[in-house]
Amino acid sequence: MNTDAHTPAQPVAKEPTGAVHPPIDLTSLTKGQEIARTTHPLSRDTLVRYAGASGDFNPIHYNDTAATEAGLPGVIAHGMLTMGIAINGVIEAIGDPTAVRSYSVRFTSPIEVPATGEVLLEVVAVVGAVDEEAGTARIDLTAQVGETKVLGRARATVALPTGRADAPVGGAA
Repeated sequence: MNTDAHTPAQPVAKEPTGAVHPPIDLTSLTKGQEIARTTHPLSRDTLVRYAGASGDFNPIHYNDTAATEAGLPGVIAHGMLTMGIAINGVIEAIGDPTAVRSYSVRFTSPIEVPATGEVLLEVVAVVGAVDEEAGTARIDLTAQVGETKVLGRARATVALPTGRADAPVGGAA
């Protein structure tokens, strides 16, 4: 018989630094407001781990020769890995991954990942629009490596509480 007592962990919204903050309220958002700024290191190890998790073993993501023969500058990060990493700051800021109603990006430039060391993906999330009637906000993301923008028209729509007791989350009745 197991006598260990375990208390289920409660979800807590955290900034990348680990600081706890309350979830974002829709009525506290304004157009142009920055809600997240994150930096994500990408290395060949990151690509190998993602390939194993996703099943995407395309050699352009791990083999320099295959990448250059395909016309690329070298090994590049998986597009879906980049997309997934870019939304992390938004999810941490809103405190609830299920609040993301839609998310889309355009891949504008591949991320070349060096054989040794890492490259830094920097992401800034800014409020693009607030729709209080729908209970949603559009969050615009800028993702770049150095001065190179790697995602274009990166947008997420999130459903957030309004802070009013009579208002349902996400505009649902």
